[in-house]
Amino acid sequence: MSIPTRHIILFASLASLLVSTGRADQSREEVALFIFGDSINDAGTNNYINTTADFRANFPPYGNTFFHNPTGRFSDGRLIADFIAEFAKLPLIPPYLQMKDGEFMAGTNFASGGAGALVDTYKGFVVDFKMQLKQLKQLRKKLRKKKGKDQANRIIREGVYLISIGSNDYLMPLVYNPALFQSISMEDYVGMVIGNITTVLKGMYKVGGRKFAMMGIGPLGCVPGMRLLTRNGSCLGAANKLAMLHNTALTSILAKLETRLHGFKYSYFDFYASGSEKIRHPSKYGFKEAENACCGSGPYKASPTCGGKRGVKEYSLCRHPEKFLFFDTYHPSERANKQSAQLMWNGSLSVIRPRNLEALFKYEHV
Repeated sequence: MSIPTRHIILFASLASLLVSTGRADQSREEVALFIFGDSINDAGTNNYINTTADFRANFPPYGNTFFHNPTGRFSDGRLIADFIAEFAKLPLIPPYLQMKDGEFMAGTNFASGGAGALVDTYKGFVVDFKMQLKQLKQLRKKLRKKKGKDQANRIIREGVYLISIGSNDYLMPLVYNPALFQSISMEDYVGMVIGNITTVLKGMYKVGGRKFAMMGIGPLGCVPGMRLLTRNGSCLGAANKLAMLHNTALTSILAKLETRLHGFKYSYFDFYASGSEKIRHPSKYGFKEAENACCGSGPYKASPTCGGKRGVKEYSLCRHPEKFLFFDTYHPSERANKQSAQLMWNGSLSVIRPRNLEALFKYEHV
């Protein structure tokens, strides 16, 4: 019995649709999120290391907006990484040091508040960037033991590596040793930071990582903690110059790595441009305050006393964190974090390039 041609075409189309849909679902299930860097995305790593309250956020009012309890996140609620996970239909990604042996759920968070690309940045108080790479290698070993080598390699290869690193390498000398830049040029110092970042990226690639979501540095000089260092509360020019030098060098390195390393794909988030836009036009983005922090003390609430656990008990807390661009001395509010995550996920090439994170997550390596 012959079958009409139109029925054959319809059947083939449906079959093709079912197969492609199945592959898309399977791919989405296999895409893990690996998070590295500093306090911008630390979900509680520093709760599990021997450090001081200066490098922790595991006390109120941190976390009050969303979690209603402190989790170790340096914000009133969720972080950029939390929203990226949500957009990718993943659960909240737990800190590596919180995970039990053999446990793995959709990814791992290695980020540590205060961490830098340079090993000497807050050495002894944080998990530095190179140590985070070592932890990734440990995770791969555990995954291979639990899931087998092929499946573990696929998880590592298809995962997205979200990275925010570098800010502390510049903040530390600006606050504690500003004379440093009399003995070394800003360009040379940035070169050391970028050199270490490049080394770690190549290390992640060697482990199996292929898809990297790199966050540039925001307008460092305009955070409350940096405004405090100026006479009139304006943005600290030296900090912003370092941030711009860093971002220029980082974008250049990323482009070279994509050319030289087979399968290397990246997205770069222009944190500086998006942050500067919010500072210039806060009301456009729903903020009433873009200079003062919500939580802290002193001018601009820039003293890092939020929570009263860092040597000074007295601090002030705003009633509506969602109206503030900054929650504390250095960190964005949950609302600001969500806006940044949205730009990273499906923003235009003016802020996230050469592809947004939605496209990066969907990219499959053959």
